[in-house]
Amino acid sequence: MTTSQEELLPSTRRALLHRIAVAQAEGRAPSLVAAVVRDGRAVWHGSRTSVDGHGPNENVQYRIGSITKTFTAVLVLRLRDEGLLDLGDRLEKHLPGTGAGESTIAELLAHTTGLAAEAPGPWWERTPGSLRPELSDVLGEQPFLHPSGRRFHYSNPGYTLLGALVEKLRDAAWEDVLRREVLEPLGLNRTSMRPQAPHAGGWAVHPWADVMLPEPLEDLGRMAPAGQLWSTTADLARFAVFLAKGDDRVLSARSVREMRTPAAPPEAADVVDGAAYGLGMQVQHREGRLLVGHGGSLPGFLASLTISVEDDVAAVVLANCTSGPPVSLVAADLVRIVAEAEPRIPEPWRPMHDVDAAVLELAGQWYWGTYAFALRLTADGLVSLEPLSGKGRRSRFRANGDGTWTGLEGYYAGELLKAVRRPDGTVDHLDLGSFAFTRQPYDEEAAVPGGVDPDGWRGIGSF
Repeated sequence: MTTSQEELLPSTRRALLHRIAVAQAEGRAPSLVAAVVRDGRAVWHGSRTSVDGHGPNENVQYRIGSITKTFTAVLVLRLRDEGLLDLGDRLEKHLPGTGAGESTIAELLAHTTGLAAEAPGPWWERTPGSLRPELSDVLGEQPFLHPSGRRFHYSNPGYTLLGALVEKLRDAAWEDVLRREVLEPLGLNRTSMRPQAPHAGGWAVHPWADVMLPEPLEDLGRMAPAGQLWSTTADLARFAVFLAKGDDRVLSARSVREMRTPAAPPEAADVVDGAAYGLGMQVQHREGRLLVGHGGSLPGFLASLTISVEDDVAAVVLANCTSGPPVSLVAADLVRIVAEAEPRIPEPWRPMHDVDAAVLELAGQWYWGTYAFALRLTADGLVSLEPLSGKGRRSRFRANGDGTWTGLEGYYAGELLKAVRRPDGTVDHLDLGSFAFTRQPYDEEAAVPGGVDPDGWRGIGSF
């Protein structure tokens, strides 16, 4: 991966540096390091530090906290894609005896099991993992606080269970599976369970005085799949590229897109904030831009990985303090700065290579009752159906190879679209999940469910 500083305009680079400088100064962080990714590679790196002459570079490790959960989710999706489990499976099917076996794997990934947010006992982030050697120690006597599937409730113990699931089905330690199946294929050579020099130390900054206190660096033991990892901006930049585009050596583009898709019912406050959660990834709608990724924190460290897939821009921000700079906001700002200052240049329009005449005749205007829609064929082989008013239900559809198409998003996701033909082969109407789309509003020549009044359309004087 290149990290050429010349890839961005000087004014953009200065704006990025200014943003992290403000964050480090106002957040009183001992150090803050950041990277920006565009077009599949790192194009900028910057850092600010309180120690003169020792600015961290892209290879200095910081603890990344809950960004670890995204790595764990990748391992679980790999198991699913290999057919070793289904996301709808109860945990008990694969990992019996936990006391949380009625939860589905999808619920664990999306934090909708109703499990408690934290492990019982002393503050697990600042105490040795040896205090919680068994899953029962992580879950406690009453692990559930809410009914399963009803609400989003972030749960660190839930990801401990997912790590144990990976270990059971792979018959290997979570750490070893992660290194073999994700870190090595993606070239994340500076991502590890334990700190490897050079690495930052974790600090607590006094809220009312400019003094610091070192934080303990504990091995989290069973809780490792929820927040153990150390990494660098260079490695997380590579990981961001993978989360945006996929990599068939690890996980397909389709599966990482599934991870980025909201999967949990948001709280009312989350709806207002534009926040949601997918399968091991956070989703945020901010200032008209859809951002995905994950944040992380452990005593002494803050981290954020933020991606705008549409802009093809991502940012990583790491700091070595318990609180202070709002790293998720900073990462979002870095994405915005690049996306607005140097907008993505779209690929040239190109016509389709070839087209099926039977499909081409379906293109154009259709009516669902009196609602006007346009059906379009696109060069990527998909069909799109969208309201001419610009508002309403819309979806793209993937061809099934038998003259039908399956919806990919929105209201029509998973629904079947097909052309219903008359005996002479002409198209009567489109059927979409039982809805009839006709060439004219309530076309009297078409088989409209409920029929069409034989007297046809009329003015007010006809009543």
